[in-house]
Amino acid sequence: MIGPVSAGLIGTLLPAFGILPALGGTGPGLDPWVALFEQPGLWHSVRLSLVNGLIASFVSVAIVVLFCAAWQGTRIFRVMQRILSPILSVPHAAAAFGLAFLIAPSGWIARLVAQFAGWDRPPDLAIIHDPLGVAMIAGLVAKEIPFLFLMTLAALPQADTERTARITATLGYGRIAGWFKATLPRIYPQIRLPVLAVLAYSTSVVDVAIILGPTTPAPLAVRILGWLSDPDLALRFMASSAAILQLIIVLMAMVIWMTGEKIIGVIGRHWAENGQRFKRDQGARHGSAVLAILATGAIILGLVILLIWSVAGFWGFPEILPRSFTLRLWQREYDAIGSSLGTTLLIAVPTVIIAVALVLGCLENEVRQAHKPGRGVMWLIYLPLLVPQISFMFGLQVFFTLIGLERTLISVVLAHLVFVLPYVFLSLSDPFRALDPRYGQTALCLGASPSGVFWKVRLPLLTRAILTAMAVGLAVTVGQYLPTLLIGAGRFATVTTEAVALASGGDRRMIGIYGLLQMVLPFAGFACALLIPAILFRHRRGMSAHNRG
Repeated sequence: MIGPVSAGLIGTLLPAFGILPALGGTGPGLDPWVALFEQPGLWHSVRLSLVNGLIASFVSVAIVVLFCAAWQGTRIFRVMQRILSPILSVPHAAAAFGLAFLIAPSGWIARLVAQFAGWDRPPDLAIIHDPLGVAMIAGLVAKEIPFLFLMTLAALPQADTERTARITATLGYGRIAGWFKATLPRIYPQIRLPVLAVLAYSTSVVDVAIILGPTTPAPLAVRILGWLSDPDLALRFMASSAAILQLIIVLMAMVIWMTGEKIIGVIGRHWAENGQRFKRDQGARHGSAVLAILATGAIILGLVILLIWSVAGFWGFPEILPRSFTLRLWQREYDAIGSSLGTTLLIAVPTVIIAVALVLGCLENEVRQAHKPGRGVMWLIYLPLLVPQISFMFGLQVFFTLIGLERTLISVVLAHLVFVLPYVFLSLSDPFRALDPRYGQTALCLGASPSGVFWKVRLPLLTRAILTAMAVGLAVTVGQYLPTLLIGAGRFATVTTEAVALASGGDRRMIGIYGLLQMVLPFAGFACALLIPAILFRHRRGMSAHNRG
């Protein structure tokens, strides 16, 4: 994790100060920074990135912890858990397109309102690409809630939350107050790294910003991508300085967030000790449920609208549904669709296989060495998620050029691996470590070698966990936009790069097709993760029950 990120940052830092011999930059200087600061609207772009990223992250965290506090252990909590798990696999770009089709002036919500308001044309409102970036914030919040919710779910059992809830209820505390006072202080340190990863992503997002964000000016990361893609190679120096500025923005956001943590910690300590019970919290409980349902419903309904647009015939405003459905566009784009899917899988399959092999090797080494890594290792695992992609992708591109791997499938796979590996590790580490060690000890006593125990005992018992980790890795690699575009120099057209490229065209049917393809691949991966163990172990009741668990 350190190697690719360090190489990328060095490869970005040197051109930011004028050093890039391949483009004539042989001596250090501040000209790239001077040129950057002369760009019109630069500080507005910086403000959009910083403020909107902080707002999106805060709202996402607030909704998740409030919903968990209000409904943990209830039926609605279990239902939401089942619903949000598959939504996590939806790429950010697909979710952003679905939300855009839902809230646009001619979107489905406006069509629904038009039935009662009597509109015959869309309202003249700047909802998508609004100057303040509200639509972008909404898209980020809706997509990050499932991730933070599942990270919180993973942390809940370690804090003995159910018994804590019973004790606080016995002492007369309301459900929310008891959870915030007794449970949240133990849960938050465990989800802090995922929260910071969400913050880093939100302040440097590119694909969602292109689809939903402001355009005049755009957030800084989008403008950096434009400068890196410009035919004028001299702009690479200025783009590098802007990428370093983007890294500074993310660090500033983290400092602000951590300062806020300290302030809330001091205030929260006094609040936790004042003895107020806050028994009447029905309004807050129902409000948290409404917010969570709205965020989830927006994603689901948006994806349904994507599906409808992909097969829609004529669909004029304000009609709720198209007058006809057709597969004509699918047939016309059959070759292009097949090519994009093939390229996507050509990158995804080796990336996922390598990631799972590396993670299994790391976890098996833990068992053989009888040593569990400390907290610092998790910072290394999260490192590529904490550093903005745009800040080290160009440097990584330069590095691959130096070693002769520029614009190759290998370089794209390696770039994807940097981001897939952390998610695979997070998905697989807990099931691997939770495996009863007595299985392996019994096999060793019967004469099996350590390698035999790994291949014949642990892997079969972890079949579903491994397949689920592969499905998570597939979802992550399918959704990668920047690594594919920059490292591949535009030579690898995946379903995600094609979908984002269509964002500026406005052809909703084509966007619907490619947005749907982005969903199909991850869903297929998770379907296989469920079906394959059921088929393999259909005659082995114990193995089937273990893999279901």
